[in-house]
Amino acid sequence: MTGDSRQWFLLALAVGLGWLIFQLAPVITPFAISAGLAYLGDPLVDRLQRLRFFRWPVSRTVAVIIVFVLMSAAVGLILLFVLPLAREQITYLVRRAPEMLEWLLGTALPWLQSRLGLAPLEMDLQSLTEAAKSYWKDVGSAALSVLGTVSRGGQAVLHWLMNLVLIPVVTFYLLRDWDRLVLGIQNLIPRQDEPAISGLFREIDDVLGAFIRGQLMVMLALGLVYTLGLWLLGLDLAFIIGMVAGLLSIVPYLGTFVGVVAALLAAIFQFQDVLHPVLVLGVFAVGQSLEGMVLTPLLVGDRIGLHPVAVIFAVLAGGQLFGFLGILLALPAAASLNVLVRHLDQRYRASDLYQKKLQDPGGA
Repeated sequence: MTGDSRQWFLLALAVGLGWLIFQLAPVITPFAISAGLAYLGDPLVDRLQRLRFFRWPVSRTVAVIIVFVLMSAAVGLILLFVLPLAREQITYLVRRAPEMLEWLLGTALPWLQSRLGLAPLEMDLQSLTEAAKSYWKDVGSAALSVLGTVSRGGQAVLHWLMNLVLIPVVTFYLLRDWDRLVLGIQNLIPRQDEPAISGLFREIDDVLGAFIRGQLMVMLALGLVYTLGLWLLGLDLAFIIGMVAGLLSIVPYLGTFVGVVAALLAAIFQFQDVLHPVLVLGVFAVGQSLEGMVLTPLLVGDRIGLHPVAVIFAVLAGGQLFGFLGILLALPAAASLNVLVRHLDQRYRASDLYQKKLQDPGGA
């Protein structure tokens, strides 16, 4: 196979693979989730395998069972404690949202306009408030209707139950055979290309592992810091604002911006004073200091190389093309493309096309 025909073959293979993923997205999704969980748990399994219990080494199966139990316990804690708390605060937000909107448009906005010397907006605030209240009620009714339809749909319930059983089973087997699968894929690579391709995959693994494992821990830590700080201030929506700010911190400064704005509005609405908004700013200042000086250097390091804009675009593009499966695959694809583009850039800068000097017009 010539070089050109090989390139066309690889391009056709990539297009065909993309079409196949698009067609099989609902089926692939639980397997993608399981692969992601196995990828996250494999380093801990490898570390446990290096331990020794008295004189006996820890087998792969025992290490997988330990990690699997830990992951199951984490999921159980989320289901037992986090989801009820989130549901309670979302219910509170839905109930108080029309009142908050009325205060924002009728009190906060006119006060801000008078302080900044801005001309009043030409709008009927009463009509706008009533329309927003009506829309909010319609959204709530639609959500309840969708939930009722899903709960009554036998096929949807069966699909959900199948995934509930399938994901843990597939995760366990992938964790147990992860190193064997990686070695099998490595043995399929042509021998002449194996060193270069293996080096690329190791670099992709470094970038992806640092970003996903490290950034997930940073997001969780920031969410806990923000939630605890806002809870100590007595903010009613402390949990939902703190955790959303932590999750959005996957994009630098986005979580802080959204969290500060939401927490300030909630604090002003709830306490009607100056002290609590100042304390809210203090909470987020402490969180940002911890992230910059402790969390990111310790948990993530400097191996990421993924620009925030690339992260946003990858997630949005993946969701648009492949739905939820595309969101799951967005970051691995972005990390892989980032490494490939960096290597292509190095090859281009070392090529004759880039380094060739312009001919002297005078023939000198």
